[in-house]
Amino acid sequence: MRVLVLGSAAGGGFPQWNCNCDNCKGLRQGTLRARPRTQSSIAVSADGTNWVLINASPDVLAQIAAHPELHANQSIRDTAIRAIILVDSQIDHTVGLLMLREGRPLEVYCTAAVKDDLSDRNPIFVVLQNYCTVRWHPVPLAPASPFVIPELDGIRFHAVPVPGKAPPFSPHRAQPHPGDNIGLMIEAADGRAVFYAPGLARIDNTVAACLARADFLLIDGTFWTDDEMIRRGVGIKRAHEMGHLALAGPGGMLEALSRRRARTILTHINNTNPILNEDSLERRQLDQSGIEVAYDGMVIEVERRRSAVETPA
Repeated sequence: MRVLVLGSAAGGGFPQWNCNCDNCKGLRQGTLRARPRTQSSIAVSADGTNWVLINASPDVLAQIAAHPELHANQSIRDTAIRAIILVDSQIDHTVGLLMLREGRPLEVYCTAAVKDDLSDRNPIFVVLQNYCTVRWHPVPLAPASPFVIPELDGIRFHAVPVPGKAPPFSPHRAQPHPGDNIGLMIEAADGRAVFYAPGLARIDNTVAACLARADFLLIDGTFWTDDEMIRRGVGIKRAHEMGHLALAGPGGMLEALSRRRARTILTHINNTNPILNEDSLERRQLDQSGIEVAYDGMVIEVERRRSAVETPA
């Protein structure tokens, strides 16, 4: 099984178009040792030919263009993307659906809560019915009841309800509903698994079990501290108010990850996060802990005899 990191940034990407924080300014001016990043999404394949897209970011066209594996290769109008799984209804995970409107019907797998948001308050599904159309496939909210996708032989997906926030436009924003946010346990034929959770508000018992079970963690690294947006002068909300558990501090993500057995990679990195600076003290702390930071184009190979993260040639 192969997992391709298409985008590793939080909403807005890095650098963010309207941000002049130290990170964004430094990257633009070439004074910061960091990589630019598009908004978070991954693709998964068992054979390198048929792929499932997990989240469709606003940067999806650039992400597809950057990866020949996803290009049309069998007929004059074609795609290697067989289906799309959405882990939530956030704008930065769904707007890319509109960019895929020229193709065949979109096979979209998501929870009923996400479908409702995308059919009512932010009616992307309704708009797409006038173009390629959407074929909705409900995702079971039971980690013990996996679902499969045709043409992705040998891969099972387990939807894991996780604590988080529905988008500001959702009627569930202040009253979370089951299915607003999920993580995915992505399991290869031999049982090896990747747990993908780009949005986590806290570590509950279900999430803790996934952290212990997986061979790879591709997990929320949005903010370093809970007050990061305030401290950087770019916002008034704390991380937990936005549905993210900060990395540092008592009870933070790093504390939970200290007990992990899996190889761990942080994704969905906000443009204000100091770990984007490869020379920062915070990045050095991660390096010393054996925790990696995802980057666009990272490839995770999940094999029977070994697991490795490789940089594509």
